[in-house]
Amino acid sequence: GIPAGSTIEIDARFESVHEGILVTGDAFATASGECSRCLDPIDSAVEVEFQELFAYSGTSEDDFVVENESIDLDQVIRDAVVLSLPFQPVCSAGCKGLCVTCGAKLNEDPQHAHEAPVDPRWNALTNLKED
Repeated sequence: GIPAGSTIEIDARFESVHEGILVTGDAFATASGECSRCLDPIDSAVEVEFQELFAYSGTSEDDFVVENESIDLDQVIRDAVVLSLPFQPVCSAGCKGLCVTCGAKLNEDPQHAHEAPVDPRWNALTNLKED
C-alpha cells in the first residue's frame, strides 16, 4: 500500500458544468509492500487516472457534493489509488518464490531441491532390507 504520510502528487483539472464541478486528473505515488512470492520488500510507482463529478446538491448517499464552495478529493483519490494496487505484487515476473518445504529463496538458489517424500502407504517397506 501507500505508507501513511507519503506524498501523492496530483495533476487535476476542474471544470464547472451544469450539475456541479467535474474533476479529472492523475495521481502519482510510490507503493511499498512485499513480494507475494518471495516476501522481499518492494517499491513500485503508482499512476492512476480519476474523474468524478461533485454535484451542487447530492441526490444519493453515494454522490460527492460541493460543500461550502469547496470539494474534498480525499475519498476520490484514495479509491482510485487503492483499486489500482496489485492484489498480489511481485518483485519481478520471473520470481520463483520460496521452497514449500524449507522456505529457501528459490531466486538465490535455483538448483535447490529436496528428495521426493515417500508415499505414506509405502512406509512399512522402508524398513525391509535386501539380503
